[in-house]
Amino acid sequence: MSIIRKILRAVGKTLAAVALAFLLALAVTSVSPIYNFRGPQPFSGEYIFNPYSALDTTQDWKRANFHTHTRVSGPWPMNECPRWPDYTDSVYRALGYDIVTFSNHNEITTHPYDTALQVNVYEQGYNINKYHKLVFGSRKVIHWDPLLYLTASQKQWNLDYLGRSSDFIQMNHPYRTLGTCLSHMQKLSGYQIMELDTSISTENEYWDWALSAGHYSFGLANDDLHYPDKHWKIAIRCNFLQTPSGRYEDLRKALLGGCYYAMRVPDYGEGDWNLKIARNHELPYVEDIGLQGDTIYMKLSEKADSIRVNGRDHATLTLVTGTDSIAYQMRPEDPFARLTAFFPGGEVIYSNPFARCEDPSVPPFNNAPQRINWVLTVLYNLLVLAVVAALVLALVKLFTK
Repeated sequence: MSIIRKILRAVGKTLAAVALAFLLALAVTSVSPIYNFRGPQPFSGEYIFNPYSALDTTQDWKRANFHTHTRVSGPWPMNECPRWPDYTDSVYRALGYDIVTFSNHNEITTHPYDTALQVNVYEQGYNINKYHKLVFGSRKVIHWDPLLYLTASQKQWNLDYLGRSSDFIQMNHPYRTLGTCLSHMQKLSGYQIMELDTSISTENEYWDWALSAGHYSFGLANDDLHYPDKHWKIAIRCNFLQTPSGRYEDLRKALLGGCYYAMRVPDYGEGDWNLKIARNHELPYVEDIGLQGDTIYMKLSEKADSIRVNGRDHATLTLVTGTDSIAYQMRPEDPFARLTAFFPGGEVIYSNPFARCEDPSVPPFNNAPQRINWVLTVLYNLLVLAVVAALVLALVKLFTK
């Protein structure tokens, strides 16, 4: 009986130590400023920003995926993907993609065969929430990350920290991020691109929450690929850009200029790779899109089931059916408008948002830093320090019994 008690005591002590260590890690990584966030500031101004002002209808669109995972050097825990970058790239090329960037978790991946096409981008974040970002243009990986994001202040500090050593940031898969909510999307700033689309919805309402609060961003739809051999995982989302090449200097200009659109693509053939490849080379596309006066318009290569204009608070501003074109005159009370086209085959096209502004030559990003509340910051971090000290003492007592 005494042996059983000793075993149970050892097991209990081990479990208690693991729990305390987890709570200690949670507390240590919870250090953060506390912000006084700006209130919602809808876009305003006498002009309308047109993300497609540089569109050249004689130039082809280039198809791209920016959120791509591959095998990396290192042991199994670092490899959630079975294929190396060169193989993954070759599959994408066969499916009609012109640009593929490799965004492995917390690692900058070298382009497999052309240094001129190197893009320094990685997916940042270890946390439980899956609050992940694509960090573009950084020379090194920022590893610091709260274990659990509970507040908007923690998220904002992470965006600010990443922004200091990068060119721009994409907020990844908000639908799959635990804790994505209206209040957080209304507060956060410091990113330039929102990742769109999910397997269960084409609404992208979280994008409209942020846009309605005056946080402008462009939209990309990416595969977030891990398994290039699984037909239902690859070539189901993509982006079409007007860019002369896949070189980073050209991509950076295009991605921060807005002359692109995102797309959902069906899994053609459902396992028939020949059909999947063939149909991926025959996608509907945008022939023309832009702004005339205060009227936004779009012309498609083929008829859509419907084309919808979304605006403030995710409201439907207008909807047309059975057509290949749309024109919508933005009203004075419309701070922004974006277009979504739904095709009979299941394809969906998402435009970047047109938004009111004071200077139509630049995107209306709200880059002003959020204000830190220093009193609350000191009090909050003292509380974190006290929790850390208490957990350390508990661990010490546990191991000195």
